[in-house]
Amino acid sequence: MTYSENAINILTAKTYKGIGRAWITKNLKGNESVISIVSLLNKNLKEEEPIIVEAFERDKVKLKETLKSLNGFADGFVAIGDTNFPPYRGDVKNSEQPVFLFYRGDLSLLSATNKNIAVIGLLNPDHNTEIVEQKIVSELVKNGITIVSGLALGCDTIAHKQTLHSNGKTVAILPSPLNNILPAANEELANEIVKKNGLLITEYYEDAKSKIELGGRYQERDRLQALYSNGIILSASYAKNDQGNDSGSRLAMGYALNYSIPRFVIYDHVSDINNKKYDLNRQLIEEDRRIIVINQNNLGAAINIILSKDNTQKCQLNLFN
Repeated sequence: MTYSENAINILTAKTYKGIGRAWITKNLKGNESVISIVSLLNKNLKEEEPIIVEAFERDKVKLKETLKSLNGFADGFVAIGDTNFPPYRGDVKNSEQPVFLFYRGDLSLLSATNKNIAVIGLLNPDHNTEIVEQKIVSELVKNGITIVSGLALGCDTIAHKQTLHSNGKTVAILPSPLNNILPAANEELANEIVKKNGLLITEYYEDAKSKIELGGRYQERDRLQALYSNGIILSASYAKNDQGNDSGSRLAMGYALNYSIPRFVIYDHVSDINNKKYDLNRQLIEEDRRIIVINQNNLGAAINIILSKDNTQKCQLNLFN
């Protein structure tokens, strides 16, 4: 597994109490010396005693030992300041900007010049949803678009598999380290993604220590789906309601809205009107007139908007009406 001295310094800094993405983004540009990093850490000290350079170096050694568990599973990791650290899309506040990523596969798929579209949705789509999503993903791939999703069961799996079936490139964003693919049922799919020149990424190098922590990681994964995409398409999803139905798709679409990343929903006013699995789609259409509605009848026009370099303005067009 490859990484730069800068990357291991950034990763080590984040292990200290009170040091998160916001602090790193505000204080570090990348490639600072250990002496400079330690000095900055001590200005924000929440440890009981001041950090010394020797202690920082020892913590780096310990961290390198921990990272050996990823050998054979990760190609490497990158951090802010590295020349190949991927740029995010949209307007993102400091606390939500990624500061390092572990990866396996073709990291260039996250480059600024690559056209990425996230396709997300619920875990239990019906057959019609699957057919429509497959058709849309196939058309996106045909037009050179890389498909981003979260490797979850259901709509995510459909998006990844259809991309591979269409000989396209896909990026899977994980809530777990690369030596523990989640869900385990999609480990073979993850391997196939890499084999076919795709990419796996994650912000984690160790397993979550609790269900609460893992739940938070899923939310963090949802944010990455938005900020590494030029647009995000919701296939189908429940809205939050008193039956307890909810989904990460709602969070991902919310992140995209906050980041000013174009949002699209798949919906047919005739066939989907009484389908509870499209509740979130209907809700978003009602809440935001800038959202583009995609269905089998307007697919060609919708694809043209997605491909446009200025689709944020063209989202004023409501193809649903």
